[in-house]
Amino acid sequence: MTPTNQKLSTEPYRGTRDFYPEDMSLQNYIFSTMKTVVERYGYIEYTASLLEETAMYRAKSGSEIVNQQTYSFIDRGGRDVTIRPEMTPTVARMIARKRKELPLPLRWFSIPNLFRYERPQRGRLREHWQLNVDIFGINSLEADAEIISVAYDIMKSFGARDENFNIRINSRKLINYLFNEYFTLSEENSYQLIKLIDHKNKMESKEFILQVESILCEKSHEFMDFLTCTDITQLPDSFAQYEGAQDLKNIFDILSKKGILNCVFDPSLMRGFDYYTGTVFEVFDTNPVNSRSLFGGGRYDDLVAIFDAEKVPGVGFGMGDVTIHNYIDTYNLLPQYKSTTKLYICILDNEYISLANELSSHLRANKVNVAVDYSNRKLSSQIKTAEKQKIPFIVCIGQDESQTKIFKIKDIEKRTEKIVHWNELAKVLMEC
Repeated sequence: MTPTNQKLSTEPYRGTRDFYPEDMSLQNYIFSTMKTVVERYGYIEYTASLLEETAMYRAKSGSEIVNQQTYSFIDRGGRDVTIRPEMTPTVARMIARKRKELPLPLRWFSIPNLFRYERPQRGRLREHWQLNVDIFGINSLEADAEIISVAYDIMKSFGARDENFNIRINSRKLINYLFNEYFTLSEENSYQLIKLIDHKNKMESKEFILQVESILCEKSHEFMDFLTCTDITQLPDSFAQYEGAQDLKNIFDILSKKGILNCVFDPSLMRGFDYYTGTVFEVFDTNPVNSRSLFGGGRYDDLVAIFDAEKVPGVGFGMGDVTIHNYIDTYNLLPQYKSTTKLYICILDNEYISLANELSSHLRANKVNVAVDYSNRKLSSQIKTAEKQKIPFIVCIGQDESQTKIFKIKDIEKRTEKIVHWNELAKVLMEC
């Protein structure tokens, strides 16, 4: 079969989704919930192109992402280009570009679509949308705590209960101290151990211990003891006095005073990206049906500097739409679909099209969303269309309506009618 007559598939590209109206309504609900919370904290929206130079990701995101997970190609101008797999390097580039003009500190957010070439599975697709929330220009731990607070409040806005999720927190600063100073590991061994811990939950316990021993040898038992700590107060004195541990203690104190009590210390939490420099955190679902990390983030103080710009401290997180969709579905928190169209005008005969157009223009001018059926089908078919599209109200236009300018508003769900004059129609619909 030649390409010209090959049957085309109606399925979307693997790992991507089509958004039909009801899907789009849910997506808009997710986005609007996110936006409402972050704007309440004073964050403002930005965006950028989904194409970036591949060199940017090679510099800081890690070789695994660039070599195995990106959609990269050489464009017609010979440039090595990547469709963005994440947003943080992009926003760092934007900050670096106008470093002298931007009034720090900045609170920015965006909801871009991102692409990664990986095996599609529950909670992970090749294309997804992700809320990115970042503070630039503040070194204080108050900024770290604020970012975690924003994440917490978003979960609560989706209807999540404290017992149904927790926030696991660690410090890359503490981990770097242990690896570089306490265990005196080489850069290569440190990198291997970080990646090993990052994949800990995907490995058999015996295999994990064996691999830790191959790196730490006789010191492996100390590290395994460290990984069993579930509270920052359980750290041995040799670890607890270090700056990274003190930072964690202070963050937990700040969050506790804010009333955020479902936070736990997780020494095995690494986060996959190489650019984190301090606090790292992840929000986890506690339901065994969907037990997994939902999203996370942390502090990255050196990322802007890779663009040869003045260093700007940053802390933020990325929250994907796929995992949060799964979460609210798991806990029956999905909103009921409602059409954005308020009224469906049915026409009994083509001679009344002019009146239907006049009425719809009048209502739209008064901020009522209206759809007009020009199909010339029988009335029952027009009404059925409105019902299937879940449009809440119907007005039928025929001879009586044409002569009197009095209409019957039919409430599809309640199966009730209300008789309203033309002059009151917009007001009544807006109040419904």
